[in-house]
Amino acid sequence: MLRDPEFEATGARPAALPAYVRASGVIQARFAPTGRGTRVMALREAGGYRLKFPKAAACEAVMINTGGGMTGGDRLDVSLTLDARGEAVLTTQSAEKIYRSDGAAAEIAVAIDIADGARLSWLPQESILFSGSRLRRRLKVDMAETASLTLAETVVFGRVASGETLGEGLFEDRWEVRRGGRLVFADAVRLDGSLADTLGRPALGGGARAVATVLHLAPNAESRIEEARTALDGAKSDCGASAWNGMLCLRFAAESPAVLRADMAAFLSRFQSGPLPRVWQC
Repeated sequence: MLRDPEFEATGARPAALPAYVRASGVIQARFAPTGRGTRVMALREAGGYRLKFPKAAACEAVMINTGGGMTGGDRLDVSLTLDARGEAVLTTQSAEKIYRSDGAAAEIAVAIDIADGARLSWLPQESILFSGSRLRRRLKVDMAETASLTLAETVVFGRVASGETLGEGLFEDRWEVRRGGRLVFADAVRLDGSLADTLGRPALGGGARAVATVLHLAPNAESRIEEARTALDGAKSDCGASAWNGMLCLRFAAESPAVLRADMAAFLSRFQSGPLPRVWQC
């Protein structure tokens, strides 16, 4: 039987699990237009992550984590390339659960490359941060001037339906979007310590337990500001839209994750003039 020196000194479990116990997932995919629509042309999957393609009118790809969630020390690397004039929608099978950590952070790195005239919708379902979880996430996009992109990300702080009280945790999220090689959008969030106390502060979360960002970049994005605001009619979340530099940005916050999800789904369906991926409706 193989023996690990980290366990041998006292026979006790170490404070932090060794690296080989942690999960390391990879999804790399390239999409390109064909005579039958956009199709995946190259695909690499590793570490328990898979990309599935349900039958749909558009090229729809669904990411699946067969491990059921992430915890401290786990890592996921996603790399997506969309060739010129391709059209694709990327989503997740269900909400991604970030479990309590023993000290290390779970890490997610997403890199997206979109060529001329291509259109990508990045629409994952919620990330749920359990009490005591630690998450570092990076999103980097390089897109052509004529490309279009819709990014929608939602974070839920704690299992609200279970009455969970948030304790110590870490949420660090950084977005960088380059258009034609020029940085046009950068956003950074870091919440470290007592998440409940931080989110309870009026100038920060105002008691919100779920937040979301939608970012839309396209040649006509800025001119759609009134359309975006109209699509928010009836929303129960605290939300708003702004437009500048050829892009639209919307923010959502709510005490109830269910309310925020309903508002996000309604907005995206109206704004994109079509149904959301089918897994959103399961």
